[in-house]
Amino acid sequence: MGTFHHDKGELHGITVVVRTKGPRTYVGRCDVADQRAVVLLDADIHEEGAGPSREEYLRSAARFGVWAKHRRLEVPRGEVESIVRLGDLAAD
Repeated sequence: MGTFHHDKGELHGITVVVRTKGPRTYVGRCDVADQRAVVLLDADIHEEGAGPSREEYLRSAARFGVWAKHRRLEVPRGEVESIVRLGDLAAD
């Protein structure tokens, strides 16, 4: 369960997967998700075509978590295709 800061949104504190319209997928703890951007803390980036497939990467992330390579990332909202809770992928 995430932390509750009413001004930060329902995903605040939850580890999420942000899929973009391009080749990048981000996994990190959601700080803010608003009309301007999605801000992730302690995040990692998967680039399609470099290493495992997106599906393999997300399966591993759901099972073991990710190695946080970025303390803070900001993904512009226009690039975001979807945001889902990483825990929801683990349930699949």
